Amino acid sequence: MSWEQTFGIWLAAAFTLGIVSFLYRDNIFYKVCEAIFVGSSAGYWFVTYFWDNLYRKFYLQAFDPVSPHIAPWVGFILGVLMLTRLFGAKIAWLSRWPLAFIIGATAGVYMMFYFVSNAMLQIGASIKPVFVGSFGDIVSNVLIAAGTFCGLVYFFFSKEHKGVFGGAARVGIWFLMVTFGASFGYTVMSRMSLMLGRLDFLFGDWLRLIS
Repeated sequence: MSWEQTFGIWLAAAFTLGIVSFLYRDNIFYKVCEAIFVGSSAGYWFVTYFWDNLYRKFYLQAFDPVSPHIAPWVGFILGVLMLTRLFGAKIAWLSRWPLAFIIGATAGVYMMFYFVSNAMLQIGASIKPVFVGSFGDIVSNVLIAAGTFCGLVYFFFSKEHKGVFGGAARVGIWFLMVTFGASFGYTVMSRMSLMLGRLDFLFGDWLRLIS
């Protein structure tokens, strides 16, 4: 192993221990590592966005000697208008136009995306035949149908939740809690995988205690 690789491993280990030291308490070692991480991330993304957006998507297309494009100028002008917030209140109002355009376009794109993924696909999975396939498929289909129905009953507030209707609403609460718990557990496991990756680096690449 070269000295560059050794130095990189020791540097990464120092940064990892500095970030983890926050679990004990806030300290200067953590603050230094945090500042370096945030600064290097900001510098990396600045360079990435510069070459990907300003150079490749704007400069190469807008100033193409064969067939220059007009569309990149729209994004460039909107980006320049966003910077007017840095030059006082007299012209800062111009930044509202690109901001409104970005929010509206993003909302429209995500509305269609989530409408397909969270609405239409869910409806399609809920209305498929229940008693089809193997025993496991039938049990899964019954649970999906019952959970969807009881969950919708819980959110139906035009009728008081009493009797059979109230019982279905309470079952819907259980289904919702299981769904939220599974989502939270997935988030925790993803964070655990990050921690295990760092521990594997510390005890494997750095300390050489595991192979």
